[in-house]
Amino acid sequence: MSKVPFRFDQVGSLLRPEQLKKAREEFAKGTISKEELTKVEDAAIIKVIEQQKEVGLKAVTDGEFRRRWWHLDFIAGLNGITVYDFETTAFGLTTQAQGTYVSGQLSFCELHPFLEHFAFTKEHAGATLAKQTIPGPNMIYLDSFILSKQYHENPAYQTKEAFVADLIETYKQAIQAFYDSGCRYLQLDDTSWGGLFDERFRGLITQNGYNPDELIQEFGDITEAVLADKPEDLAVTFHFCKGNFQSHWLYNGSYDKIAERLLAIEQFDGFFLEFDDERSGSFEPLKNIKDQRIVLGLVTTKTPELEEKEALKKRIQEAAEFVPFEQLCLSPQCGFSSTHEGNKVTEEAQWAKLRLVVETAKEVWEGA
Repeated sequence: MSKVPFRFDQVGSLLRPEQLKKAREEFAKGTISKEELTKVEDAAIIKVIEQQKEVGLKAVTDGEFRRRWWHLDFIAGLNGITVYDFETTAFGLTTQAQGTYVSGQLSFCELHPFLEHFAFTKEHAGATLAKQTIPGPNMIYLDSFILSKQYHENPAYQTKEAFVADLIETYKQAIQAFYDSGCRYLQLDDTSWGGLFDERFRGLITQNGYNPDELIQEFGDITEAVLADKPEDLAVTFHFCKGNFQSHWLYNGSYDKIAERLLAIEQFDGFFLEFDDERSGSFEPLKNIKDQRIVLGLVTTKTPELEEKEALKKRIQEAAEFVPFEQLCLSPQCGFSSTHEGNKVTEEAQWAKLRLVVETAKEVWEGA
């Protein structure tokens, strides 16, 4: 299959090599310059692009090697956003984290560093398709607006509607900017939808004056508006998992509440969805799919144990009871390093899992 998403694909982030982790620590201490850190990043990205090609992937990323967080670095580069530090226990472990809140009028920055980052990836990808990942718009809506204590204490907008209009315009401009930079495969990573079915987060949303059931419709409306003017030859996919921080997760619950609205977003070429354990629930919610593709996240990035190929094939057949077989694809359930620290897997296990995805897909789908 030559169209995005591919029969065998990946979410985006990859484990940071030790040399890069060390350089980032040295930069934080002030012992190396930004330019020296960038040189280390450049070399690591060039190498990881070649490693992805060797595995056989049809789309490569920069592994998100220039990021601290899978989502925050992009959001922090927008106008009207403030970043703050805090301590969290949300993922089952106590750790230092960062958050964002809307502190002024939201807009896209024409000099957003991700544009330059993508140009570098595309250059070194050569004839291979370069994939760009960014957080979806509802990440900002939920975390930096609806649930943000800082925002509610000092709101930057008189109405929610005014904020939503700026959020949509910001993302429209971002999508066009990546397209103008040569991007033809863009992925919106948007875990915020998990807050709409997780009971604890539904409670928090309600406490902040919002109805989580109404937000399901609104999240879909915002996403459709963001994609309304996307170029015809730009493939856009959606990725969702229930959180992925050093092999820990955030949300609990099944896709039942969100599937009908989410899978109705026809501007997406495909949906990367997590199905690596019993927490994911059954494949039945996938019956809501239209003509888009479902990328089954059957290979976990949270643990190093390699899945059995036959077990993966059986799971694909189970999913085919609800989604036409020709609309199915295979990938890991998430990235391997949603944050700089990475999951509790080795680089050897990472590449073994990606090879498994490629090999399994080629055996399942003729011409993959």
